Amino acid sequence: MNFRPRRQEDIDVNLTPLIDVVFLLLIFFMVTTTFDKRAEIKINLPTADNSVAPQKINKLELVIDNQGRYYIDGREVLNTKPETLFQAMKTVLDERNDTPPLVIYADANVNYQSVVTAMDIAGRLGLKKISMATAQASRKK
Repeated sequence: MNFRPRRQEDIDVNLTPLIDVVFLLLIFFMVTTTFDKRAEIKINLPTADNSVAPQKINKLELVIDNQGRYYIDGREVLNTKPETLFQAMKTVLDERNDTPPLVIYADANVNYQSVVTAMDIAGRLGLKKISMATAQASRKK
């Protein structure tokens, strides 16, 4: 009989496979996550019964929130002055090769003057195709 004490082996946890799995999960969630441009801007769009489904085209998006702040393609304009909005829209249009249609996403509770100012500036910049975004009204039967 062998009564000598056995030498204990050090128990070792290998973390390399665990790190690989964590990185694979991270990459999976980064690839499958959808991003919404207007997720950080909370606006309440007005409703219309006969709104047309939005088309996937190259467009210039102007968002006006309920406090009258302007966002051009997701970037906030420094202030609400018409001159600042004019310069911001001119800068964005200069970066593009064509004159895209303008889609205005105005909150239902926004001051009407903010929308008129945006449309006036768009006209001064030569934008001829301007549309207003609305939410689809729920139909009651």
